[in-house]
Amino acid sequence: MLSTLLAFLGACTLIAASPGPSTVLIIKRSLHSRRSGFLTVLGNETGVFVWGVVAAFGLTALLAASELAYDVMRIVGAAVLVGFGVQTLWQARRSKGTVNSEGWEGAGKSDWVSYRGGLLLNLANPKAAIFAMSFLPQFVPEGAPHLPTMVGLAALWAVYEVGYYGLYVWFVGRMKAVLSRTGVRRRLEQVSGGVLLLLGARLALES
Repeated sequence: MLSTLLAFLGACTLIAASPGPSTVLIIKRSLHSRRSGFLTVLGNETGVFVWGVVAAFGLTALLAASELAYDVMRIVGAAVLVGFGVQTLWQARRSKGTVNSEGWEGAGKSDWVSYRGGLLLNLANPKAAIFAMSFLPQFVPEGAPHLPTMVGLAALWAVYEVGYYGLYVWFVGRMKAVLSRTGVRRRLEQVSGGVLLLLGARLALES
């Protein structure tokens, strides 16, 4: 049981370390404030847990089996990524003044925008759904009840990634003095916006 748990956490580390749209968005929001970055992490991990639960009930198998359903989610996911990319590039173009402690939005609005962004980006990604379906069952011990074990693993996966991505948020916060410079921040926004656009285009064009 302990060896299975260690293997699972090791696999979670490799997954989190692989760069993707969620990583880009978390770093982008962390440029505003640690609070925004951490709420983006929480939104993303809510999505991870949701897909894990859906996989536990076997519903993602329907998505994998239906080419139409997958294509619809793929196009929606691509549109979400492109939307985030365009928004990021537009913000980079506008960001010529100073930024308050909560970023460009007010605190309340920024909290919701950050959480919703992380959640939406994860839920709109059909690859996340398919991956949860193929990943989690590998770590269900033989003889263990399938459904509660899968849900427990999904929860552990999400909590572990909160800690992992929290290190990203902390690091960006530590670099605040450098990253808060208008020119540096604008360039990072431009890079992250371009990456999101490219990821969206790749998702839309893949067969």
